[in-house]
Amino acid sequence: MSTQYTPADYKSDQPVRWCPGCGDHAILNSLHKAMATLGVPPHKTAVISGIGCSSRLPYYMNTYGFHTIHGRAAAIATGFKTANPDMTVWQISGDGDGLAIGGNHFIHAVRRNIDINILLFNNKIYGLTKGQYSPTSPRGFVSKSSPYGTCEDPFIPAELVFGARGQFFARSIDVELATTQEVLLAAARHKGTSVVEVLQNCVIFNNGIHNAITDRAVRADRTIHLVHGQKMLFGANSDKGLVQDGFLLKAVTIGQDGYTIDDVLVHDAHTPSNFLHQQLAMMDGDTLPLAVGVIRDVDAPTYDQAVAEQTAAISARKGFTSLRDMILAGETWEVK
Repeated sequence: MSTQYTPADYKSDQPVRWCPGCGDHAILNSLHKAMATLGVPPHKTAVISGIGCSSRLPYYMNTYGFHTIHGRAAAIATGFKTANPDMTVWQISGDGDGLAIGGNHFIHAVRRNIDINILLFNNKIYGLTKGQYSPTSPRGFVSKSSPYGTCEDPFIPAELVFGARGQFFARSIDVELATTQEVLLAAARHKGTSVVEVLQNCVIFNNGIHNAITDRAVRADRTIHLVHGQKMLFGANSDKGLVQDGFLLKAVTIGQDGYTIDDVLVHDAHTPSNFLHQQLAMMDGDTLPLAVGVIRDVDAPTYDQAVAEQTAAISARKGFTSLRDMILAGETWEVK
C-alpha cells in the first residue's frame, strides 16, 4: 500500500518569515496541499529558489531545498534535474529574480523543456530590496528607483513563455487557493517545463497592484477560469463567453446580439498549435477577461530524458561505466 501524505508532511519546522498578509503565505499553503495530493514523497522532491521574498520558500518545505543566488534558480534546477531525473523539482522565483537577472536562464529552461515546475510569483515590484520597480512593473510606475515613473514597457510572462516555445503555461491568483492547487497539480503532472504565474500581492511595497482584476467586486467579470474541455464562460452568472471574431477573440453576453451558448468556444489546452493559447494568455482583464487556470498543456520531448537516453546509449557503445573509465579510455600517461 502506498503511503498517504498530508500537507503537514511537507512543512518544515521553520517559522514562516513573510510579512503578515503577504500573498506568499497563500501560495505556500496551496503548494503544501498540492504536494500531498500528488503523493510524491518529500525525499523525492527538491525545491530550488533564487533570491527575493518568494525565494525563502525552500526553508518552509520538508523536502530537499536549495536557496541559490540571484537569477540562477533555473540553471541550478536544470542541472539538478538532469543529474537526478527521478526527482520532482520545483523552482521558486519572483518577477525580479526570474525575469531580470534570471531572464536568460528562464527562457532557455523553457526552450529546452527540462522537466521542472517553475512558480513565478508576480507582484510587479522588488520587495526584498525595498520597493524598486521590476521587469513586470507597468510603464509610468512610480517607485523608489523610478520616482518620476518608469520609461519602459514591462515583460508579460506569458509572452516570454510562448516566445521560448513553452509547452505549459498556467496562471492563478494568490487568494484563489483552489485554482492555485489545480494548476500546481497540472504543472507537476506535465512532463517538461511548466510555468505557473501567480499574481501575488506585496502588502508593503505594492499593495493592491492587482485589485483592478482580483477585487471580489469585479473578479467574476474580469477573469475567466479556463478548464480543458469546457466552454469559455465567465461572469457572476456565467452568462458571458469568448467567441471567435475573425482571427481575434471577442467577449459577448449570451442571449444578446444573437449570440448563444453554441457560439462560445470550448477550451482545448492540449492542441499543439499555440495560436489560440497565446491569445488567451495575453488577455489583460480590460476588454477581455484575464485567463486563469491551465492555458496550455502539450506533450513534447524533454531535455532531461533525452540526455539520460543519450548517456545510456553512448555508455553502452563505448563501454563506459564511470567518468574514470571514460578518461582512461583514450591515450594516457603518468607523471612521476
